[in-house]
Amino acid sequence: MPEAPIGHAARASGGRIEWIDELRTFTIVLVVNMHACVTYSHVGSWYVNDGPNPDAVPRFLFILWQAHLQSFFMGILFLIGGYFAERSLARKGPRGFLRERLLRLGVPTLFYMVVLNPLINLVINPAGYDIPSPARSYARYLAGFKFLGGSGPMWFAAALLIFSAALAAIRSLRPPRGTGEVPPPRAPAIALCALALAAATFLVRTVQPLGTSVFNMQLCYFPQYVVAFIVGVAAARGSWLQPLARSGAARRAGWAGIVGGPVVLAATLVAVGLLADGGFERLVGGWNLQALALASWEQLTGTCLALGSMAFCSAYLNRPSGVSTWLSDRSFGVYLFHPVVLVAFTLALRPVSVDPFVKVSLLTALGLAGSFLVADVARRLPGIRSFL
Repeated sequence: MPEAPIGHAARASGGRIEWIDELRTFTIVLVVNMHACVTYSHVGSWYVNDGPNPDAVPRFLFILWQAHLQSFFMGILFLIGGYFAERSLARKGPRGFLRERLLRLGVPTLFYMVVLNPLINLVINPAGYDIPSPARSYARYLAGFKFLGGSGPMWFAAALLIFSAALAAIRSLRPPRGTGEVPPPRAPAIALCALALAAATFLVRTVQPLGTSVFNMQLCYFPQYVVAFIVGVAAARGSWLQPLARSGAARRAGWAGIVGGPVVLAATLVAVGLLADGGFERLVGGWNLQALALASWEQLTGTCLALGSMAFCSAYLNRPSGVSTWLSDRSFGVYLFHPVVLVAFTLALRPVSVDPFVKVSLLTALGLAGSFLVADVARRLPGIRSFL
């Protein structure tokens, strides 16, 4: 059976690390919750921003939660992707590795762009389209190459495919001289890496601020994604992911992110809000202290939360059960199909008038249940099951 793009190789090869699959499942659950939050918080971009804008206090709480998720959860997926990319490349060689990546990453991304994205915009939620014929609109979507920007959350798979191709090219030009276990990075090295990430993120946002994208890829977050992929590759080559996750430094970093992250972000937002000359607008990027403060908080907190997530999963989720294995086997399918399910449930829940936090919880629960069901069915279908 071919490998899944970001984790099933853990069960198919030696040196199995059980908790990585649970970490991936946990992170994809957070992805679904993030998109449910964006639906009702109106903070961020999504297919549907439903209901009225929340009042100041709920909106502030949404910002705190979503900012913490954004600070680390996609970085975790890129780290896992880099970890298994290195292991797969070592076994299959560059050509076999690229063929497998094209099937497991390129095909589902194309499927999303030409099938699922137009299904959402032209069938499930066609509001905003002034072209009377969905068929004509779909034809223009394809003929005008607009589908290239219609990757939705599958931008992640497209980016991971690009990173994987770059890794294969580097390995072809400079084959590795050997591998062996090396100690994991220590706390000072991790802190320096986080500070370098903060500086790189700040610099990128001077030209690609928050809210901008290129082919649906928000480059303002990409310094973290590139480094996370490289760290995953290095961890696989040096066999130090497990020791790092089980280190005291990872546990302490996790608690620092949980306790200190909200306090520092809240203080930063309050301070920025008190500044004159459009303080909040400056957070998105540019040569200013506000953008530097947000980039620094994001990367330092994100590094702490990522390490804490690894520490938690390695300590408490390292004995998979039948249920956790079932969920993990379908988690990539959930990632692929959850936008369709979330948008459908969002429209179904419109008549329900409740607190936005209750509605987010309801949409998250329904979205996860529906997405796992759809993923399970899709895994049984010829053609689709080949890349799930």
